[in-house]
Amino acid sequence: MGERKGTNKYYPPDYDPKFGGLNKFQGTHALRERARKLDKGIIIIRFEMPYNIWCDECKNHIGMGVRYNAEKTKVGMYYTTPVYEFKMKCHLCDNHFVIRADPANLDYIIISGARRQENRWDPTQNGQVVPETKETQKRLFDDQMYKLEHGSEDKDTMEKAKPRLVNLFNRNEDVWSDCYSANQKLRAQFRKQNYAIKNQQTKDGRLLKKSSLDIPLLAEREDDKKMAKLLSLKPIRSCEENLEQKRKHILTQSSLPTSNFSKKKEETAIKIINSGKIDLGIARKNIKNNLHAADMKRKLDNSYDSQTQLKQTKTSLVANYSSSSSDCD
Repeated sequence: MGERKGTNKYYPPDYDPKFGGLNKFQGTHALRERARKLDKGIIIIRFEMPYNIWCDECKNHIGMGVRYNAEKTKVGMYYTTPVYEFKMKCHLCDNHFVIRADPANLDYIIISGARRQENRWDPTQNGQVVPETKETQKRLFDDQMYKLEHGSEDKDTMEKAKPRLVNLFNRNEDVWSDCYSANQKLRAQFRKQNYAIKNQQTKDGRLLKKSSLDIPLLAEREDDKKMAKLLSLKPIRSCEENLEQKRKHILTQSSLPTSNFSKKKEETAIKIINSGKIDLGIARKNIKNNLHAADMKRKLDNSYDSQTQLKQTKTSLVANYSSSSSDCD
């Protein structure tokens, strides 16, 4: 509605027709806010997404037909047709993606910020009716021989497709010849499905209430049942793992009853066992060195004994005059 404000019939009293128009007189543009970047060659338009895309930033899907306020810029020419580029912001994140028109292929190209969801295929591969191209139409109009050949090819295609079309028609007649019976069968099938769905919902509600959970449950399958049975019968640890656990438990225990075996010592013992290098405190001794040390000690003891004997003999040669004087008295 903002574009219509400049087309109203009200003119202020100080309006001067020399300005050329009401918008020029008021210093505004007919497109209002959409023309705020017109000096840069950018006009803001309402752009509709031509196909499904994926945003590169938030990885969300953006469907065909979603509309954005896009900055429209002219970036070149294809013969006499201008090539425009559209820049818009994702409504789910702060990412911007740029889409450029491709007049040569009647398509749009994503320049940056997104990637296209590929839904393109060759319509001739799935039996679709393909319209003739401009070159083929022009040749059909100018070349009569080509028109005759093209017509014969169309007739051959029709003859090949006739048996398949007849089978489809007969099948449709067999199924829907009696509309009342067919409708009755469908409604009975739907009732069975609804009854099974309600029963399953009741069971799921009881299970969730029993387990105190609030999550959606998926449908049960035969593979899930077999896997659950196998998991219930499978032991927690293998025989080798149980033996290894018992061995570690025995090695970490004290051989004698004591209260000095703390948790810290147990953790240290477990680390030593897990390292693979167990030191039992056994050290190798050099027998030759021990014998040499014993001989040296024995020699030192003998020399010490001989010295003590010499001292005793020297002291015995001195006369004891104190005892003789006492006898004379």
